Amino acid sequence: MRTSRHVWRTAAVAAAVGLSGALLLQGLPGQPEDTTTSGDGKPGPVTSRAETSALRVSEDGTTAALAQRDTRPFSMLGVTWADPSARVGGTVEVRTRRAGTRTWSAWLRLDGDSGQGEGGALRGGTEPAWVGPSDGVEVRVDGKGTARLPEGLRLDMVDPGSGEVTALEPAAYVAEDGPTPTATPPGPGTGEETDDGAPPQPDETVPQEPTHEPPAASPDTSAPAVPEQPSTTAPAGPSAPATSPAPSVSVPPAPPSSAPRPPVTARADWGADESISPEEPGYLPGGRIKAVVIHHTAESNEYTCAQGPAVVRGIYAYHVKQLGWKDLGYNFLVDKCGTVYEGRKGGVDRPVMGAHAYGFNAETTGISVLGTYTSTAPSQAALTSVARIAAWKLGQYGVDPTGSAVLTAGDSGRSYTGRTWAKGARLTLPVIHGHRDGYNTQCPGDAFQNRLATVRSWAGGPVSGLTLKSVTGAGASGTTHYTKGAVTVSWSATTPAALVSRYEILVGGKVTATAAGTATSAKATLPVGTHGVAVRAVHQSGRTATTPAVTVVAETTAPLFTTKPKLSLRTGTVNTTAVPVTLNWKATDGVALKEVRLTAPVAKTYGPTVTGASHTARSGIATTWTMRAYDRAGNTATSSVAGTPVILQETSATRSGKWTVKSSGNYLGGKSYTSSTKGAALTWTFTGRAVAWTVSRAATSGQAHIYVDGKKVTTVDLKSSSVKYRQAIWTKTWSASAKHTVKIVVVGTKGRPAVTTDGLVHLK
Repeated sequence: MRTSRHVWRTAAVAAAVGLSGALLLQGLPGQPEDTTTSGDGKPGPVTSRAETSALRVSEDGTTAALAQRDTRPFSMLGVTWADPSARVGGTVEVRTRRAGTRTWSAWLRLDGDSGQGEGGALRGGTEPAWVGPSDGVEVRVDGKGTARLPEGLRLDMVDPGSGEVTALEPAAYVAEDGPTPTATPPGPGTGEETDDGAPPQPDETVPQEPTHEPPAASPDTSAPAVPEQPSTTAPAGPSAPATSPAPSVSVPPAPPSSAPRPPVTARADWGADESISPEEPGYLPGGRIKAVVIHHTAESNEYTCAQGPAVVRGIYAYHVKQLGWKDLGYNFLVDKCGTVYEGRKGGVDRPVMGAHAYGFNAETTGISVLGTYTSTAPSQAALTSVARIAAWKLGQYGVDPTGSAVLTAGDSGRSYTGRTWAKGARLTLPVIHGHRDGYNTQCPGDAFQNRLATVRSWAGGPVSGLTLKSVTGAGASGTTHYTKGAVTVSWSATTPAALVSRYEILVGGKVTATAAGTATSAKATLPVGTHGVAVRAVHQSGRTATTPAVTVVAETTAPLFTTKPKLSLRTGTVNTTAVPVTLNWKATDGVALKEVRLTAPVAKTYGPTVTGASHTARSGIATTWTMRAYDRAGNTATSSVAGTPVILQETSATRSGKWTVKSSGNYLGGKSYTSSTKGAALTWTFTGRAVAWTVSRAATSGQAHIYVDGKKVTTVDLKSSSVKYRQAIWTKTWSASAKHTVKIVVVGTKGRPAVTTDGLVHLK
């Protein structure tokens, strides 16, 4: 496989390197058109196309540019150079025009060094950037005057293919700004995987010219179509490699993992064209993964979920066709919607050696999230998938995602924060760490780097942010809950459900109910008594977290009306439709009374300590007053009382002395009796359990003696600063209904002797 890889690489580079002012479309000689299905109906490879253009370099070699120009449609780009060991200082910026429009993007800064470290790479380059379907481009490179830019600077534009024939053809065309000099291809790589990033010396040179085809007569400048999101269903736990390595490769085992395997989209499902990377996969020399390196692809976040496979294909094509790598550099890629893609071939459950972390490829696996995360953190879905993949891979080798790893540097290096080391140095790094921790790059971006502690916690456990939110089916008083037995316990956690094995309801420290990791509540039945109830979360790692217990009292005894509801008359203004009454009661509970509700004839709710309330009732209509007592557990008791207020007109009384009839719409029945004669009396006889005398009041009103069943009980004064009609001025209540007489006698108060009566009200 070594020779075939070299031959293809030499052909590709010879077709593109050093073509000043030329736009060249690359493809494998004899390569078929885009396909999305194979003969058996399964997903097939999707062919990518590339277009390159050399940058104009200034005389002093410190700046370079590509003038604004039209291009054929592409979606991904990067700037590359001839020496794979070189790095561009200063800034590399591009902007693109959205396909089919006149809209240009803002300037996008590219990371000046991919920093991956693929042995045998043919070119160096920036990270590739997904810009979406575009048909125009402009580039500027500023070395900041510090050093000359590397030789062979060019822009590489990739159309990742859509499963349909695109406007990019495998043929070259010459741009308007300069002749095409003779190409001088760099030396090819050996195809052997190394970790020091230095390209080996060439062992053969087989130059080839690119295959030329005439361009389409009417190129399509619309955005290339994007295939549907492939299925991401995969079995949990270890399985056979997604891509079977060649028999000649010594394949290490795929040990079972302590964490479940998340769904992974296989290379075939995202349309990998395996013909462009025919070399056999390589594996970690020690056969073990010690750490996970987190990356971002440093490109636009504006891609859609459906475009995820195309973005992955674009990176694949850029790594292999443009940089001359043997395969895609990352072991796994994750899009912002959480879909996980198989990266470098060799089996997702094997310790495949990638090209993603210069100096540390031999002991790590690389996960890259599509997009740039310098100021915006990856989505929850992406972070969840990163944590799941990391937990699964590390779980194959018994490595704690929350711990530290000691890694041996394959070459001297410097981190983004300025830490330096020599080749062979042993560095202690978090098991899950960012690319910048082992290389001088911004990757994976400040916002992503700041979330790595969260990723470690999610991957390794225990479940974080676990909170018992409520216990329903029970009332609460302070921190104590009450129930008749059945409760629903609700909780929340910040660790994503995909990383939680299960939740358990603990009653007195014992498991009484279990729920799935996706659940946020569960039901439980408690025996009578006082219990401590808590929620325990079991992470997929087996680590547990438990909430503080809350006190729940289970009881089934109903409240008790120690004083059953009683109805009586009260003072106030009397109307035929609203006679003032008072309702009294007293309810208790052996544990905790919650409230008492009046359910008829009106609805009212009273607190546990309230024992009386004022209401009104219609005259002459029997009314039942129903009350229900509730305790905190939901047990209830019901009690009621019935009563009929009856208005007795003054004309129904037995009179003595002089009384005068007065007429007014303000009086009950339109009339009343008034007397200023001392000793004048009115007597009513009735059967009932309560009575109220109704009068008219004014500043000149006098006093009256009241006799009940022949005994004087009180003297009342009718004087009032304002005129009042239909006033129940005096009341009396008995424990039971019986026959009674009420007599009122005019006192003949000096200066204000008048007494005006409007009748009597009694309750039967």
